[in-house]
Amino acid sequence: MKKNIDKHTVQGFGDEWERFDQSLLDSREQKKLFDSYFSIFPWEKLPEDAVGFDMGCGSGRWAQLMAPKVGTLHCIDPSTALAVAQKKLSESKNCIFHSGGVGDHVLPEGSMDFGYSLGVLHHVPDTPAGISECAAMLKPGAPFLLYLYYAFDGKPLWFRWLWKCSDFARQIISKFPHGLRFWSTQFIALSIYWPLARFAWLTEKMGINAEIVTSIPLSAYRNLSLYTMRTDALDRFGTRLEQRFTKQQIARMMESAGLENIQFSEKVPYWCAVGIKGH
Repeated sequence: MKKNIDKHTVQGFGDEWERFDQSLLDSREQKKLFDSYFSIFPWEKLPEDAVGFDMGCGSGRWAQLMAPKVGTLHCIDPSTALAVAQKKLSESKNCIFHSGGVGDHVLPEGSMDFGYSLGVLHHVPDTPAGISECAAMLKPGAPFLLYLYYAFDGKPLWFRWLWKCSDFARQIISKFPHGLRFWSTQFIALSIYWPLARFAWLTEKMGINAEIVTSIPLSAYRNLSLYTMRTDALDRFGTRLEQRFTKQQIARMMESAGLENIQFSEKVPYWCAVGIKGH
């Protein structure tokens, strides 16, 4: 069976998390980011000592905050980033590490009390199959939290045109050797991310209408650190395979995977959704 991974993308993420292991990320910012993803997660549905998985754990930045809340957390990643996560989570005795990707059947079907995959499944060749594989590992009634890049639902035409320009740049930069790719994305973080984010921050402080503030490209970074911008610039422009989905497409993929009662976060990041495994 053909694996549901793109080897160049996996190698790129290994390089990214080795360079940005998140050790320099302020703990308050890490929690703020964690809360933005998990704001819709139904914690009340988890049993005591819940057992679940982090599909595509990367550096372990989300697992680090999830592990203290649950009984056992299976951290799954096909890249060399798994070693970074193991080091970060060395004191979390309830974490179990698996070298593998979605589609590798690392955990038995119907065995998990919860699962999440944040910013991962839009980087695999077959996203619907990836969601189905994650859902298959869940027990009936278990929640699954998913974050996929949005297809700029509701954004104006000029915004989408800007993205097309940036995506053209990504297709070129992502093919660079790792060193050149890294420095190219760091230049983008300093020359584009930081100025636009700080401009959005300034307009917000001046009391400008919130709709105008959020319409500024990269305004989501206005209260985040340069370290996060540098990480995400490498993530965004250094990745070979990227797919984007509308809210409706994500809902259909989750429903096809057997997930029910799907709920979307209406705040940044888009789109973050949670579904419950059907009985």
